[in-house]
Amino acid sequence: MIDWAWLGDHLGAIAERAGQHLWLTAIALAVGFALSFLLALWSLRRPRVYFVVSGLAGILYTIPSYAMFAAFVAITGLSIFTAEIPLVLYTFVIFIRNIVVGLEAVPADVIEAADAMGLTARQRLVRVEIPLAVPLVIAGLRLAGVSTIGLVTITSILGDSFGGLGFFIRERPFFATEVLVGAVGSIALALTADAAFAALQRRLTPWTATRTPIWVDPREALPLGGPG
Repeated sequence: MIDWAWLGDHLGAIAERAGQHLWLTAIALAVGFALSFLLALWSLRRPRVYFVVSGLAGILYTIPSYAMFAAFVAITGLSIFTAEIPLVLYTFVIFIRNIVVGLEAVPADVIEAADAMGLTARQRLVRVEIPLAVPLVIAGLRLAGVSTIGLVTITSILGDSFGGLGFFIRERPFFATEVLVGAVGSIALALTADAAFAALQRRLTPWTATRTPIWVDPREALPLGGPG
């Protein structure tokens, strides 16, 4: 079933594709997190904004990934933007909700104590609210990381320069070895990323004794018909 000779001859190509996969994922997570953080802060100041932003993010998440990537081809052509813009948009529904709920979960008496100490709103945010929101924020990073790694395999439809390990799934779908390399490699990257974010969470929040859920509310399922 596995062509070990092919595998041995293509270790360099596999490593290159894995690096490309991680690079595309890292860009999407970094840009998505930065934009989501700004939108989350804006939403906290204006509750009506959160309803609109969260709703739009949920709608975007329901758009099938093939349709989203194909739509951007007509706008941005076969470029890195065509791959990254949908990946970034798909992170919004996860990041914004987790960041908002994490910051809202800071106890009121803690905020009052910070104000009593004379901290400005910005100092309180940086020194008090963000550190206490870290568990849910990193939980969002874990979920978004795993989701984005899976979506990067689909960007292979845009060409060889954007598919990461998905290239091996698309190149010869009837060659089991290549398909397994792409699929198992993507799964391994997702598990590694999840473990890395979990380790980061434990390092940044050593006081947390229980496992933080990766979603802000177990009653809120991801929108049906999401990227896939």
